[in-house]
Formats: sequence, C-alpha cells, structure tokens
Amino acid sequence: MIGKKEIYELLNDAQIPYESMEHEAVYTMEEMDCLGITKKGTVCKNLFLRDAKGKKHYLFCVPEERKIELKTLHEKIGSTKLSFASAERLEKYLGVQQGCVSPLGILNDEVRNVTVIFDSVLLGEAQVGVHPNDNTATIWLSFENLYRLIREHGNEVEIVVF
Repeated sequence: MIGKKEIYELLNDAQIPYESMEHEAVYTMEEMDCLGITKKGTVCKNLFLRDAKGKKHYLFCVPEERKIELKTLHEKIGSTKLSFASAERLEKYLGVQQGCVSPLGILNDEVRNVTVIFDSVLLGEAQVGVHPNDNTATIWLSFENLYRLIREHGNEVEIVVF
C-alpha cells in the first residue's frame, strides 16, 4: 500500500514540487478549518461513492466549500443513483480508512476500478491541499501535477462542471 512515506518519495522522485504540513489527525473539513489548514489554498473535499448496484466506484474531488447534492449527483456523470461506499470498499479500492480519503488513494487502485471526478473549478489551481493517504498531514501541490499523477496511474479521470 502506498502511504504517506511512499507519497513523499513518489513526489520527490518525480520532481513534483509540493509543500507538506504535518498536523494532528483530522476527520472533517471543520477540523481542518479550526487548525487553519484551509487558509493556505484550496483544500479538496473527497467523496468515495458507488453506483446503485455497487459495480462502479467514483472518487469526487471538489473544493471544500462546494455543496454537493447527493440525490442529483448521478445526473452529472450519467450514472445510476449514488451512495457512500462502505469502509470495506474504501480500504479495498483506495487502501485508506475513513478520514483519510484523498485523490492520492487512487495510487492504491491497482486494477483501476475507480473513476476520479474533479470539479472544473480546480483547473489551474496553484495550491491544492490533499492528504497523503494519511490524515495527519496535508500536502500542497498544483492541480496540474495532481491531475497528471492520477492520469499517469491509469484511472479514468473526468472534469465536471458542478
């Protein structure tokens, strides 16, 4: 499994510029706000969802202030109704626990089953904050580099206008 240490090594080896901020474990966006983490840039809120039959899985990455209507979200991507995936599915597909969901969890999806969906407003962001598969740190990198890492891993990636 690719954890925090491996994420840092991967970014260093790929010569991708990033900043790391170590902090106490956070489980909600509110906790991140209280620690001042969200002041540095655009923090991604990540929702790991599955379709009605549990056959397709999606990782939605949106700015933390974005309100998501789960009841109509499926219409944006042409899916059946969506619901939150279980903790077991989160571990199976992304290799992380609840509270640690990150677009970088995709690097643990060896069979590339999960589709990553980014909010279009993230395009061009110079500082996007995501967990390095561990909720005791936040790393800051450009959206361009984050997007490239996921595309190079081979998962399907979509940019959606919310």
